[in-house]
Amino acid sequence: MHHAYDESLSNNRYFDRKFGLEAAKILPGEYYVSNQDALLVTVLGSCVAACIRDCESGIGGMNHFMLPDDGGRDVIATSARYGTYAMEVLINHLLKLGARRNRLEAKVFGGGAVLPSLTSSNVGARNAEFVLDFLKTEKIPIVAKDLLDSYPRKVYYFPLSGRVLVKKLHRVHNDTLFSRENDYKARLSGSSLAGEVELFI
Repeated sequence: MHHAYDESLSNNRYFDRKFGLEAAKILPGEYYVSNQDALLVTVLGSCVAACIRDCESGIGGMNHFMLPDDGGRDVIATSARYGTYAMEVLINHLLKLGARRNRLEAKVFGGGAVLPSLTSSNVGARNAEFVLDFLKTEKIPIVAKDLLDSYPRKVYYFPLSGRVLVKKLHRVHNDTLFSRENDYKARLSGSSLAGEVELFI
């Protein structure tokens, strides 16, 4: 059964001419992992992306998620479950490819206060706080971060080397980003939480 809050593997692949690499574009609610020299790209507003890699082998990946705003009903427990799932799916997939847990390092981005509809509920800040707490609990060192503030970001992640380029975007051209994040937010809040347990056994 496919739940709206599932993290799904991005299948949006293309060849990036500028960097001369196979690239994967990661949309809200997706993640991607690679053991090749690849480029992972995402655009973040209030959402957060964790870029995690094995710093010896270069096996790495990125997710893109947002904690749902469930209108104050048991916010912490329910929301954290979405974020935890997004993080665990990414980490487990990396381990499956051969990454070692004790060699993982993370870089985290996003959580900007950019969507008027989301600033009131402080969604960006909650996402940022969640990802920092999660990594601290899992003892995965955060070697770089660019969180909060009020602008969208485009993130280019090169898992093999661990290099990241962050581009601050001007709001004017960001209608697509906004509608994507709003759609994703609507999907999250509309998804039935019944049956969620099967993911966390």
